Order: sequence, then C-alpha cells, then structure tokens
Amino acid sequence: MHFRRPAILALLLVGVLLGAAREFIFLNLNYQIDFVAHGRALSYAHSLFRSRVEGFDLQALLVLKWSMALVFSAAMLGLVIALARVLVGDHRHARALVLGYVFLGLLALLFHGMAGSVPALEVVSVKILHALQYPVVLFLLWAGSMLQRQPSDSGS
Repeated sequence: MHFRRPAILALLLVGVLLGAAREFIFLNLNYQIDFVAHGRALSYAHSLFRSRVEGFDLQALLVLKWSMALVFSAAMLGLVIALARVLVGDHRHARALVLGYVFLGLLALLFHGMAGSVPALEVVSVKILHALQYPVVLFLLWAGSMLQRQPSDSGS
C-alpha cells in the first residue's frame, strides 16, 4: 500500500484544518452570542462573521451553534472512519466508531442535563463535545495504530 502514508497525512491535515475552521467559527459565534444575549454595545466577532449572522436573534444563534456542533462532529467522524479504513484496509470498525461517537455525544448531553445538580459535569460535557468536534479521536486512532504488537523475537 504505497498510498497509505500520504492518505494518513492528508486525513490528519484535513482534520487539523477543520479544527482551525471550527475554532474560528465558534470563537466568533460565542462573541456574537454574548453580544446579543447581553445587549453589548460592541461585538468582538470578526467583521466577516458578523456580516453572515447580522440580524440573528439569540435563539437563531444558539440553533446555529448546536447545528455547527453536529456538523463538525459528523465531519470528524467521517475522517475517523476514513482513517480507520486506511489503517486496516476495510470498514470493519465503522459501526463501532459511529456507536462510540453517538455514545459519547449522548453522555455529554446527559452530563449537560445533570450539571444543574452537579456543576462540575458541565465542564466534562463541554470537553467531551469538543473532543468529538476537533481531531482528537482522529489523532488517538492514528497513535493507537502505531501501538500494534511487533512480532516477537524467536531467539529470546
């Protein structure tokens, strides 16, 4: 498989670029949410971003935020499945990866819901959701693939 190494690098690069795009979007989205929610005189969101969401009320901004969270999670899941395909040569792990993503997403939402009673769970919820939207799982999968057992030395 002479294409394996370049394919792995390409998938990792796309993951990092998507993570950077996600960071730009969410940083500015959070600035705009703060601006609208608190009636601030000035929004710190980038002018390009502000021009795209001008006139959005708080509800619309929150829907956009959750929608974008789902989009970035799905995109990263797609990259993870593609990387697993490159690493093992088939899609045998795709179902487990999808189920793992869904499980972690639901766990994060459960923790978010429980945060009223246990405030520390809010931070855990956010960390899990961020891990699903950034190339965290992608890099963990790649690193894990390098931990495969080496053939034992028969002379020992």
